Parts: sequence; structure tokens; C-alpha cells
Amino acid sequence: MFQAPPLSLYIHIPWCVQKCPYCDFNSHALKHDIPEQDYVEELIKDLDADIAQFKLEERQLHSIFIGGGTPSLFSPSAIQSLLSQVKTRFSCAPEMEVTLEANPGTVEADKFIGFAEAGVTRLSIGVQSFESEKLIKLGRIHDSNQAQRAAKLAKQAGIKSFNLDLMHGLPNQTVEGALEDLKTAIALEPDHISWYQLTIEPNTAFYSKPPKLPVDDTLWSIQEQGVELLHQAGYVQYEISAYSKPNFRSAHNLNYWTFGDYLGIGCGAHGKITDTTSGKIQRTVKVKHPKGYLDKARLHLDQLRDVAAEEIPFEFMMNQLRLRQPFSLTHFEQRTGLSDQIILPTLIQAQRKGLLECKGENWQVTIQGHRYLNDLLEMFL
Repeated sequence: MFQAPPLSLYIHIPWCVQKCPYCDFNSHALKHDIPEQDYVEELIKDLDADIAQFKLEERQLHSIFIGGGTPSLFSPSAIQSLLSQVKTRFSCAPEMEVTLEANPGTVEADKFIGFAEAGVTRLSIGVQSFESEKLIKLGRIHDSNQAQRAAKLAKQAGIKSFNLDLMHGLPNQTVEGALEDLKTAIALEPDHISWYQLTIEPNTAFYSKPPKLPVDDTLWSIQEQGVELLHQAGYVQYEISAYSKPNFRSAHNLNYWTFGDYLGIGCGAHGKITDTTSGKIQRTVKVKHPKGYLDKARLHLDQLRDVAAEEIPFEFMMNQLRLRQPFSLTHFEQRTGLSDQIILPTLIQAQRKGLLECKGENWQVTIQGHRYLNDLLEMFL
């Protein structure tokens, strides 16, 4: 019997007030009222189908993440109905982390309190910037005051912890402007900060009409000085763009990055499930468009495929190497079902290039390896 990895649940809510020009997620601008009740009903049907297909009745649920889109557009009562139904279907880990993404432009005090009462333990607030001019260029519906107010409300609402999502490398952004954004975020005392560089992705408005972004030297200065600011404020970097106070790392995201299992329900959601009998890894993709997902005559599962054995080492490393923590060959074998001899020669080759280092049984990315992470990953293809 294969030892199954921890199991998480991702729930996708696809609606936004408007589509941001940099966003390549599966999100859809609102054209009418959200069909909350119908969508929750379909989410639970989707979940039940996955539980039955993958024989998950005995698996313990490790964490829940409600993402989007803008999940905070839903009412607390809808979130409570959703979470209560999910929890009846699993044995849940003690003190299970339940994260909900929120947009500062779609929340008020009683809504945050309602989310806490519904079972949300962690909020992830999509601030992106505290400079109103930058927010306009990013297509955000909130301003700087609303962003700061949302963070303060999160602290007062009874939520156990909260994260601020913040971008840097914004159009025409200076080093000083990026660091001022970061200082404002730190002053609000979130337990966790996701601080990442804006990238231009295909199938976005920015891709068809790119804005002027800072040059590489500016981006490098922002990164170096920003990391130092976060370190001085007591935040520990544990992933490429994730910084937390002690004991506030994201359990859900860590499960992704350490090659855990996760169900994905909702429009366009992706999942990864390990068969506990054979060790076979499968990936799922759900129907992408809300109209199709809500069609009662249609199955929610759009794609199901086995992950080929030759793909698994790259997938494992692509996630693991994001982390600022070591991994062992034993961990590789447990999560993949493969022999460590499959990746050991490549690990040794990367070590010789100064991209990885080995201490006892543990392997870890070097500073140089993080700087040339894409080159390092290509070695495992």
C-alpha cells in the first residue's frame, strides 16, 4: 500500500467585479448577480464525484483554500454552507487551515466577521499596491485607503491570521516606490506577506499592449532591498515570494510545493491525486466556463490524465525548488513512488555547478541556484 501524501482542497470561485489587465487566472467579470446557491450546490456535487472516483472516503483533509476570481464577493452564509458541507465529507486535520481570498474593494467589517464565523481561519487580501495611481493602472477596484482599511479589519474580525498580496516591478515603478509599498504593508503587521514581481502573461490585456516595466537593474535592487526590509521586520522567506512571521507559513501552499495531493473543484480548477494502492498520480481539470459548469446535464470533470513516470521528477523539483528549505531523497521517494536513483545523478551535476548543496541526507538550493532557478529546473527535464 502506497503511503498517501497529505490531501488539500482547492475551491475556485470564478467571478470578479472586473478583469484586471495582468490576470491570467480563470476569472470572469460580473454581468449579473452571482448564482451563489446554485454554484455551491454544483461545487458539492463536483466534490462528491471526486471522492467517489478517487476513493477518498478515508483520507484526512489537510487544508482548504478558496481562491478566484474574488471569493469575497460571496456572502458569509454561502461560504458557511459550503464549508459545513465539505467538512461532513472528510476527517479534518486538527486546527485545519481554511484560507479565503478577498479583494479590499468587496469587503466590509461585518463580512470579515461573517467569514470568521463561517469557518475561515486565514484571509489572503489582494492589495497589490498602496499607491492609488498604480492601482488604477493595474485595473484594481480599490484605492490605497480601502487597502489599508481591509488589513485593519482583518485584524479585528477574529480571523486567526491574514496575508497581504503585494506586487513589485509595476509600470514605471521606482525602487523607492516599491519599498514604500512594502513598508506600508509591514506597518499593517500581517502574519504573512506574498511579495512577488509583476510578470506579463499571455492572454492578458497587458500582453497585447505591454506597459513600460522597470529595467532589470531596478528590479534587482527592489528585490535585494525588499528582502532585507522583510528580514529586519521579522519575516522569514520560506519560498520564492512568500514571507511569514514564525509559525504562520501557509500550510495549503506548502502542501503544493512539497508535492502533496489536492482536489480542485469549481470552474477550471486543477487537481493532483495519488492512488494509494498503485502509487499512480493523476491530474484533473474541471469545466472552465461558469455556464458549462452550472449546466446540470454536464459532468464537472473536463480532463483526467495519468502523469507519466518520466514527467514526475521535473514536477516534483519544479515545486520543491521554490522553497527555502532542504529536501531529502527519502521525501522524493515517498511523494513520487520512484527510486532516488532517477534524480541523484542530476542532483550531483547541479551540485558541481554550484546550484545545489548537500548536507548529510538533505539537498538545498544555493543562493546562485535561486538566482538561476530556471536553468536549474531545465536540468531535470
